[in-house]
Amino acid sequence: MERKVYIKNTPLEQALELFLKELEDNAYFSLEKERIEVLSSLGRILASPAYARRSSPHYPASAMDGIAVWAADTYGASEINPVRLDKDKYMEVDTGDYVPQAYDAVIMIEDVNFEQGQAVIIKPAVPWQHIRSVGEDLVAMDMIAPSLTTIGPYELASFVTAAINELEVVKKPLVAIIPTGTELLDRGSDDMNPGEIVESNSKMLMALCEQWGAKAFRHEIVVDDQELLRQAVQRVKDQADMIVICSGSSAGREDYTSAVIEEAGKLLIHGIATRPGKPAILGLIDGKPVIGVPGYPISAQLVFQLFARPVLYKKQGRQIPADTMIDCRVARKIASSMGVDEFVYVNVARIKEDYLAYPLNRGAGITTSLVKADGVLHIERGQEGLEAGSRCRIVLNKPQEILDRTLVCIGSHDLSIDFLADLLQSQHKIRLVSANAGSMGGIFSLMRSECHLAGVHLLDEENGDYNITYLKKYLPDRPWILINLLHREQGLIVKKGNPFSINGIKDLSDNRIRYLNRQPGAGTRVLFDYLLRQHGISPDCINGYHREEYTHLAVAAAVKNDTADCALGVYASARALDLDFIPIVEERYDLCILPDLIKPQYLESLKQVIRSQEFRQRVSEFGGYSLVNSGDTIHSSYL
Repeated sequence: MERKVYIKNTPLEQALELFLKELEDNAYFSLEKERIEVLSSLGRILASPAYARRSSPHYPASAMDGIAVWAADTYGASEINPVRLDKDKYMEVDTGDYVPQAYDAVIMIEDVNFEQGQAVIIKPAVPWQHIRSVGEDLVAMDMIAPSLTTIGPYELASFVTAAINELEVVKKPLVAIIPTGTELLDRGSDDMNPGEIVESNSKMLMALCEQWGAKAFRHEIVVDDQELLRQAVQRVKDQADMIVICSGSSAGREDYTSAVIEEAGKLLIHGIATRPGKPAILGLIDGKPVIGVPGYPISAQLVFQLFARPVLYKKQGRQIPADTMIDCRVARKIASSMGVDEFVYVNVARIKEDYLAYPLNRGAGITTSLVKADGVLHIERGQEGLEAGSRCRIVLNKPQEILDRTLVCIGSHDLSIDFLADLLQSQHKIRLVSANAGSMGGIFSLMRSECHLAGVHLLDEENGDYNITYLKKYLPDRPWILINLLHREQGLIVKKGNPFSINGIKDLSDNRIRYLNRQPGAGTRVLFDYLLRQHGISPDCINGYHREEYTHLAVAAAVKNDTADCALGVYASARALDLDFIPIVEERYDLCILPDLIKPQYLESLKQVIRSQEFRQRVSEFGGYSLVNSGDTIHSSYL
């Protein structure tokens, strides 16, 4: 069979509507039931009403600790004229005890005195005082919960009380997940070959199934072979309620998913107008849903969320929980194609009285965007994107109180920012979110009130000082303070053994050396340009001057993986990846803070962490840092 390589662009709402209708036409959503023990029912969904098998209480029960009496025997009791009951006229009871028919009231133990074997009563009882009647809580054959109730702790306790031992519940849908790809490995290792990829999408999708009330199992990895994929589908199709095929949904040379679905069942759609997730496949085999998800993690997650989630919820007779949404201002311009529904993962933080949304890396293969995201911005088809400052609605996936306790640091990258984030979270319950935009990017974000603090290390070539000149220039009318975080060694990061025998900046003019630069506006880029001028070297003489990365670890990783020979960066990055380092200069790395944007208690917590022994110890262990001025206020524009 000739493979189809053309992918359509079906609108999202049309694709979902068609998918659900085809499943309804095949009676897919009829509830499947099973009986389980009540003690195993937490979180399950009732398939039929739960009726009490016995009353609760099923006998007259004392509601208090005290004595059971015949109420008429206590009439006339008062403090002046107490009634004395002999032992045969009362019975001591505890809460929950059976009250025999000879008694019709209970007097609290606090209202009884005992003298010479008699109970002394100073207040008369009334019939059925402090006695729980039969069925006060439940009467046998009362309906405790109707069909499609999700069983929680209170329902579970009521079922046990009502002598229900088994329940009829909705059977959990079973999802078969088939990862495909010759390049995939079950586990990673330090000596993986180029092109080998650790298969993690199936684990993510299995966890999502569990969150949505379904069960899932993973087929072993299937190499890129159409017949082997066909056999895998045949093996799982009878036992599974849904089949998910990971990867193999694009128009690549070895993507066979659509052909296998078309051969075994009905191919509905190949290609959906979403970004990410365009190569998604929807089909049916034996009336059951089959979803082909792209190989990139964000694409796989989004397609699964958009199509598997509504199907699995409906299969269980459940409503999808309502989204928690928040109104935000977009911190940066977001471009989008008019022909697709675009989903942008964002961080969200509160700055003063407004919430800002910060788009995360939009690459479909960036798994960490899923980890970091606070929510998702849906740009509907027909929109051309959003301008910076535009209002938008974000679907949150984290509690709003976390957003309210978030500090945003935009600017230059340093590994110590991660230490700050961890200690702020563990010691003060404050979340620190950082974005690597370079020192100038951080200053511009402060100007626009888009962050609480910025990491900066901008050299003033005139006086050799750092940062102050730039802050006075760009923040002339804003109150700001500059706190030193650390001093750090900047130098050339090279491969182990320094194969090009690089000794300094002057050696980089050798065209054989592939240099990797930092982005414009980064303090390291400013420093590199300054060093080139000092040595009389034109940027055009540097092989790779216009090739850029955004962090010290990123340039070090490029050197480590032989996509670059040299980069300017901090010693800590070289050490982290076991690379050689040629020191060039020690620089001051500061945090610039605008007090009108940060709560005073958060600023104090930040200072405490910077000055803490834990922070100093972690930074010192990395090497290449000096903490002699750490935590000191270097300059303030308003004091």
